[in-house]
Amino acid sequence: MKHLISLILVFTTLFSASVMAGWDPNEEDDARAAIAAFKKADPKLERFFEKAYGYVVYPTVGKGGIGIGGAYGSGTVFQQGKVVGRSRLTQVTIGFQLGGQAYSEIIFFKDKAAMDRFKAGNFELGAQVSAVAATAGASANVDYSSGVAVFTRVKGGLMYEASVGGQVLSFDAR
Repeated sequence: MKHLISLILVFTTLFSASVMAGWDPNEEDDARAAIAAFKKADPKLERFFEKAYGYVVYPTVGKGGIGIGGAYGSGTVFQQGKVVGRSRLTQVTIGFQLGGQAYSEIIFFKDKAAMDRFKAGNFELGAQVSAVAATAGASANVDYSSGVAVFTRVKGGLMYEASVGGQVLSFDAR
């Protein structure tokens, strides 16, 4: 019995330390699963993965609001196909909105300059940057705006929204 209690204490300590450090052993797997889902929804997105200097994948972003809303998600940052860090997405919106929703988001950075702006910290996507819903063929006519292209894929929920707000993205190197 003492061994079982000791084992539980060790496991709990290690697990809580990893959570406090922000380490999630499934985070990269979740990001790769989200990439596969995006590519399945719109195979033409492959061109962005092939040509972008880097991208950040938020497998699940939770969003909700009643008048004032917010969203949060954590993601994995890829540069030239390799994981280079983590990111957090936060958003506050004001306007007519009601409900809750979960979605995935990928932000592509066209070149090194765009990626460097993101990696500098507290990168903001203003309300004028439009996200494209990843559906069959949706990416065919999409191009970068200020070196950035944003795609989303709804996972579930229902949200009515006519609001204004921007996303703030952070970067933490691996």
